[in-house]
Amino acid sequence: MDNQVHNQIVSFIWGIADDCLRDVYVRGKYRDVILPMTVIRRLDAMLEETKPAVLAMKKQLDAAKIDNQWPALCNAAGQAFCNASPFLLKDLTSRSKAQTLKADFIAYLDGFSPNVQVILDKFKFRNQIDTMVDADILGAVIEKFTSSDINLSPNPIYKDAAQTILKHPGLDNHGMGTIFEELIRKFNEENNEEAGEHWTPRDVVELMADLVFMPIADKIKDASYSCYDGACGTGGMLTVAQDRLLTLAKRRGKEVAIHLFGQEINPETYAICTADMLLKGDGEEAEHIMYGSTLSDDQNASRQFDFMLSNPPYGKSWKTDAEKMGGKKDILDTRFNAYLSDTTEIQMLPKTSDGQLLFLLNNISKMKKDTELGSRIAEVHNASSLFSGDAGSGESNARRFMFENDLVEAIIALPESMFYNTSLGTYIWVLTNKKEERRKGKVQLIDATALKSPLKKNMGKKSCELTPDIQKEILKIFLSMEESDVSKIFSNSDFGFWKITVLQPQLDEDGSVVVDKKGRPVPDKEKTDTEIIPFTYPGGIDGFMDAEVRPYAPDAWVDAKKTQIGYELSFTKYFYKHVTLRSMEDIVADLRGVEAETEGILNTIVEGRND
Repeated sequence: MDNQVHNQIVSFIWGIADDCLRDVYVRGKYRDVILPMTVIRRLDAMLEETKPAVLAMKKQLDAAKIDNQWPALCNAAGQAFCNASPFLLKDLTSRSKAQTLKADFIAYLDGFSPNVQVILDKFKFRNQIDTMVDADILGAVIEKFTSSDINLSPNPIYKDAAQTILKHPGLDNHGMGTIFEELIRKFNEENNEEAGEHWTPRDVVELMADLVFMPIADKIKDASYSCYDGACGTGGMLTVAQDRLLTLAKRRGKEVAIHLFGQEINPETYAICTADMLLKGDGEEAEHIMYGSTLSDDQNASRQFDFMLSNPPYGKSWKTDAEKMGGKKDILDTRFNAYLSDTTEIQMLPKTSDGQLLFLLNNISKMKKDTELGSRIAEVHNASSLFSGDAGSGESNARRFMFENDLVEAIIALPESMFYNTSLGTYIWVLTNKKEERRKGKVQLIDATALKSPLKKNMGKKSCELTPDIQKEILKIFLSMEESDVSKIFSNSDFGFWKITVLQPQLDEDGSVVVDKKGRPVPDKEKTDTEIIPFTYPGGIDGFMDAEVRPYAPDAWVDAKKTQIGYELSFTKYFYKHVTLRSMEDIVADLRGVEAETEGILNTIVEGRND
């Protein structure tokens, strides 16, 4: 199904909101009805063909007085979910009395299996029923969603009985996921909310999946693999990853299974993600989607995963999580506190104003260490993860941990205006704990900011995209790992530095050095200075002091107790492109031209006044 059909369905559903809800709900509340009704109608459409079999099975189970009927009923439905009520959604359009409609609609909702009830509860959809009944719009909403003008079923709709003239194509699960995501984006855009928290553009996700899978594509075996997203939103990233891996395996003649795991804190998007997993026909996958905060309530603490993809919220406070974890100063979570190879303990907690690095550390903690492939991670961040935080800070320590453990494979700078909620630059971090030999001890930086194709029409703040050809080009640059104008190879140590405190002695009135009781020089606080020294500086700290400080301050020394180690990256520095300045002759010529032009204008004004 193409984007045109998706857009038509989205427009129709959007029209339901305008037609039925306009005078009852403020625009910001349309989603409280539209999103759960879209899910309900999709579930209903999936169950329509097997409804008679489900009702027949229920009759048998009731006669046998069997209590736990859901497994048998779901089996009869041929899905991981079912509805045991006597109704399909379209059956309710004939109800003329509001109270009859209300009672039957509630009975219809109550008829869903427990795994669907969880979804409805997260939507808090039952809270809307009285409002719709009182305003006499429930029947109209149901009628719109079951209209032949829209098809949310996987089966096509035909114009004729012979089924030769297609009216609406069937809607597969991928297409349904796209529609969910587009609806959320539109609702969020309408309400000036952050759509990017819930939906990463598919072109970016596809690139991330290729960065994760392609380097190990030839090592895929007949086996089961796991994929995890700790900020899974509506589950789009997991779905794309699944499709990508299955396609790669099929091309290589391999039989693989991929099990999806995720966690989401937003109840609405959690509900959609869970529904999406159910609609794929796998109840187990739906059970793997957890509700709650990954940071303060990690429900996958004991699991490790083969692949991890994520777009965590950036620039968002995690203060509430910190408080739930006992306060930032007392957090002992091993995900965020670690030991370096020399047994140095470091705390990697960033400022509470931005918790994106914590999601990356969470993924790192779930890496498999005892498998051939280890684990591979692709995660999107904004620029702050590259350089925020002073030496010794949580942010810098997180980078130190990653580089000194040789986990970072590549960082890719994406074009600006790639995301729906921000025009700022974003970066894909690619990590693995099983680097191929040529990448050991090294990091590849890729400047893909110029590799983009403009959209015909902006989607929120997204004004460009990564076409399939552009995705292939970026992937080619990554896989080749060669130096170029857009690809630079660095050693891990190239990003490290010492921050030192330089002291100078106090001098008395005679110009002699003041010493303490032990004969040590007393530092002059007014002359205290700090210096940043790259790890790559010849001779290290001593070399720097001899070359840069002591020629001007011979008595200076380093306060070793205050020396801090930091790590940071600067794409601007590494990919700086020199711009030749204009010659003085050209500048003077332009100025003379402006001078002549303005003099002409001035003369015209003066002559006009004299007239």
